[in-house]
Amino acid sequence: MLSRLMDFLTACWRRRSFSDGKGGSEVTGRKEGLLWYKDAGQHLFGEYSMAVVQANNLLEDQSQIESGPLSLLDTGPYGTFVGVYDGHGGPETSRYVCDHLFQHLKRFASEQKSMSEEVIRKAYQATEEGFLSVVTKQWPMNPQIAAVGSCCLVGVICGGILYIANLGDSRAVLGRVVRATGEVLAIQLSSEHNVARESVRQEMHSLHPDDSKIVVLKHNVWRVKGLIQISRSIGDVYLKKAEFNKEPLYAKFRVREGFKRPILSSDPSISVHEIQQHDQFLIFASDGLWEHLSNQDAVDIVQNNPHNGIARRLIKAALQEAAKKREMRYSDLKKIDRGVRRHFHDDITVVVVFLDSNLVSRASSVRGPPLSVRGGGIPLPSRTLAPCAAPMET
Repeated sequence: MLSRLMDFLTACWRRRSFSDGKGGSEVTGRKEGLLWYKDAGQHLFGEYSMAVVQANNLLEDQSQIESGPLSLLDTGPYGTFVGVYDGHGGPETSRYVCDHLFQHLKRFASEQKSMSEEVIRKAYQATEEGFLSVVTKQWPMNPQIAAVGSCCLVGVICGGILYIANLGDSRAVLGRVVRATGEVLAIQLSSEHNVARESVRQEMHSLHPDDSKIVVLKHNVWRVKGLIQISRSIGDVYLKKAEFNKEPLYAKFRVREGFKRPILSSDPSISVHEIQQHDQFLIFASDGLWEHLSNQDAVDIVQNNPHNGIARRLIKAALQEAAKKREMRYSDLKKIDRGVRRHFHDDITVVVVFLDSNLVSRASSVRGPPLSVRGGGIPLPSRTLAPCAAPMET
């Protein structure tokens, strides 16, 4: 009886927290120049904070947080979904992933009536296949879409379990308290697929033993076939399907010797973690943040500052480091417009999710109004399922 009353009061309080006090929704966040932010909000298991800063002419990063039903069934499962999609070559793939991945996950969770590693893997594959359909349709009019792709980092909190799935080099980091000392340690949860890492280069050589130039050092940067730094992604069809690696695709994207099997993979690395009482928060961010802050630096900032606005604070710390590296003032960096700004830093997306141990421990009974926020302030559609047979073109 008491637990039901607590759930009711929590849901009522959350309904108020989603409102701006004037009957309007705050989920769209705020915008200041190239910065978008949602300083504070409530998900099923605690608070969250989001921020995005644009550097490219077109924002290539996309992100979302979904909290509430993780399937199409009233019986659940319920939980929180976080996605960070770092696009490259254009915004089309990351936008497509943001529009479709969560919808696929809900569909497969409905079929299985639970959350699992298999559900997440199927959602990734359906998203990859859907974007391939878009490329196939658009190829005659817009062949360069074959060279657009996206990293794809996902976190799902459900039933006291944390699932982390990743393609590319975005990163998820956990802040965990060490009971003996009280300090908060940074624990990286995601596996990265960037050939700057020797282990990833070795993996590529083992997968392509007949190709001595599968990874080459070009302008002091390791790249797959001299073209791209990541080894796994959504999209980048020109390195997965040989029929798209030909004219009229620009010559700079074409592999001269051709290929018989996919060079890049869309199979995510997935890890599963049981959430512990001393797990405090999670930081999900595109590689633009990690170029300038270490895992422990980011965790220390979150631990030592108020929750409200913490994602925005992390971005500011990264931009201050970027300015310092170029021997310029942070205030001057902020004056540089999009496009030119890309010479100083990448698009950066940060989502910080706090874990309330009391709510996590009651995961099976916690309910609340559904939350749906997209980074950049674009509200997600209220419909819960996009047609899978006819992917929406971007």
